[in-house]
Amino acid sequence: MPTRLLLARHGQTEWHAENRYAGTSEVELTRTGLAQADALAEFVRGLDAAHRPTALYCSPQGRARATAQPAAAALGLSPRISAELREVHFGVAEGRTLNEVRAQEPELVARFRADPVHGAFPGSEPPADAAERGAKALRVIAAEAGDDVVLVVAHNTLLRLSLCLLLGIPLSTYRTVFPQLGNCALTEIGIDGDRTALRRFNLPVDGGL
Repeated sequence: MPTRLLLARHGQTEWHAENRYAGTSEVELTRTGLAQADALAEFVRGLDAAHRPTALYCSPQGRARATAQPAAAALGLSPRISAELREVHFGVAEGRTLNEVRAQEPELVARFRADPVHGAFPGSEPPADAAERGAKALRVIAAEAGDDVVLVVAHNTLLRLSLCLLLGIPLSTYRTVFPQLGNCALTEIGIDGDRTALRRFNLPVDGGL
């Protein structure tokens, strides 16, 4: 039987309103982000026994750990931290918005928008490398979990790149095929060895917070 992974992006952060690239920077959750984390916890606690997570993994970054904490308490679990689930570093765009980068270096944004993999921002983690580490981390989690359901709390770009690699979708299309993962929305995949199935995508759990 495939191992079922429930993938959740962390809650809203202080940089979301400006659509600022957080990447590997440490950014706090907003009040809305904290409420989204609580809503995620209530949602997974309300699942029936066959669908309720029995393990929880998360990125080492503060916004992911803060999001995972209420769910861990609700499920009686201790989060397992995986360094491989950290967000992609965005190089010269780290901590900036696209408009800010465009104002100084418009050619960088044009290349990125045309192909976010081969046109990745200078100094960023190569997207193919991020996809490999993210997909490998999810496969390892699935192998360790067996028949269990696992909740994984990580990041928007890392998860989208990983999904593309796992599902055989060209990495350069990750921004169009998966425009965005909603904060604390759930995406469910089933992993059985080298095979991955997308079971649901961006399921909202927060009632529109």
